[in-house]
Amino acid sequence: MRKLTLIIAATSIVCATSCNNSPDADKAQAGAAIEAGEATGKELTADPAATKIEWIGSKPIGSQHTGTIGLKEGKLVVDNGNITGGKFLFDFTTLTPVDQDSTGNAKLRGHLLSPDFLDVDQFPDGSFEITSVTEGVDTANVTYKEATHNVTGNLTLKGVSKSISFPARIEQNDNNVVTHAVFNIDRTDWNINYNSDASIKDKFINKEINITLHLVANK
Repeated sequence: MRKLTLIIAATSIVCATSCNNSPDADKAQAGAAIEAGEATGKELTADPAATKIEWIGSKPIGSQHTGTIGLKEGKLVVDNGNITGGKFLFDFTTLTPVDQDSTGNAKLRGHLLSPDFLDVDQFPDGSFEITSVTEGVDTANVTYKEATHNVTGNLTLKGVSKSISFPARIEQNDNNVVTHAVFNIDRTDWNINYNSDASIKDKFINKEINITLHLVANK
């Protein structure tokens, strides 16, 4: 019986570290933060009501959880139609799971906001600061086929800043600039772990978090 238990435990750990049912999306590799230069141009104000930030977390075997995070404030800098900079501040106290009933969502929310994961009492906000935006994407080599630009910037979570790059679709009209992107990040790069990355419980949660950004800035 003990041998069978050990086999089951070992199999579970292997599957937890090798299986993955995270949404298929471009991986935003994390690197050292890049100093943002002085952005020149017209400042556009982000529209929190029109902006949507959605996330999906998953387990190697089993369910996914989905939810939203609210935008607190932000700005985008545009010069002759080119995005030269910008910074967005999002409010983790607004994090809301949406895939369960009210009781399940409330329980999960409390868990995610606790020191086990996001430690929101100490780190209530996160941010993304643009360092560069380049036009043109080789859509043959990305998952997000609607992308028109590549966006690079510093993502700060739990006080940790890392540079990431991801393909995005950017559209401009007379009234606003709309940026849409879907990508995965490795939560452990920002010390988002269940107690610690060495915890056995952490092995039963995928490292990848799927992020959907729909950012709207008004002219």
